[in-house]
Amino acid sequence: MPVPHTAFEATTNRALRVFLHGLPGVDEVGARTRAQDLATRSIKTTAKREAIDMAIRMVDLTTLEGADTPGKVRALCAKAALPDPADRTVPKVGAVCVYPDRVATAVEALRGTGIGVASVATAFPSGRAPLEVKLADTRRAVADGASEIDMVIDRGAFLAGDYKKVYDEIVAVKEACGSAHLKVILETGELVTYDNVRRASHLAIHAGADFIKTSTGKVSPAATPPVVLVMLEAVRDHHAATGGRVGVKPAGGIRTSKDAIRQLVMVNEVAGPDWLTPDLFRIGASSLLNDLLMQRTRLSTGTYPGPDYYTLD
Repeated sequence: MPVPHTAFEATTNRALRVFLHGLPGVDEVGARTRAQDLATRSIKTTAKREAIDMAIRMVDLTTLEGADTPGKVRALCAKAALPDPADRTVPKVGAVCVYPDRVATAVEALRGTGIGVASVATAFPSGRAPLEVKLADTRRAVADGASEIDMVIDRGAFLAGDYKKVYDEIVAVKEACGSAHLKVILETGELVTYDNVRRASHLAIHAGADFIKTSTGKVSPAATPPVVLVMLEAVRDHHAATGGRVGVKPAGGIRTSKDAIRQLVMVNEVAGPDWLTPDLFRIGASSLLNDLLMQRTRLSTGTYPGPDYYTLD
């Protein structure tokens, strides 16, 4: 059901609490059942190739490891621009996602490809740092060329009911992003309930998020189908109430073509076909791209390539 839009300029924690706790509660059984039902929807073989190409365009090809080297980032960028050197009809991915100190390397490697660089920021993945540190993290990534920032919310503040702190930090990071798009990571695995996922989604949306994102990929569970369903409902209801469009990015645990296609079905059925674009839906992943490429090759040739045919990310 549509949720009335509320402006929260110079707001109070009490006003935020009234709004967020006034949202309709999530029917947990219903959410799980609906997600399970959507997962059983089949796609005709003739449409599967199109769905795979769409999923490839929506991938944020990601490396977020302490061992990330400039060479590893450059190799990932090469794969993002040309996922299968043997088949140049394969589309490019949506973006490459790296830590802030690897942004400059990624920007240089992707120059001329049209692929953007997303950078995690704000003390990723914990979010445990003073605001000035989070803002410096964001500004550094943007200055180095990041066109998208993936920030993490302070889950401790949210769970303690300090909604204003979470809201104010999102507003401040959004301002620090300048022209870069802001994806707000909720870390749904730590929010405990679907009601909290709905509240955090609306809080992020009203604070100015361009995207809401499920997870850092460092906490389990991550992008479970019911959680993605609840977040898609939030952007749908926001659009119905205000006309504004906010994207959704599931991340963590989406590893196969079947997983990705199920996500696309859910997007189409819940938010609507307008969200079936990289501008409004992304999938944060590393290993997913190889499976999409394998399935695409099978549809074209009738056989699977060997497991060592594609590079490991």
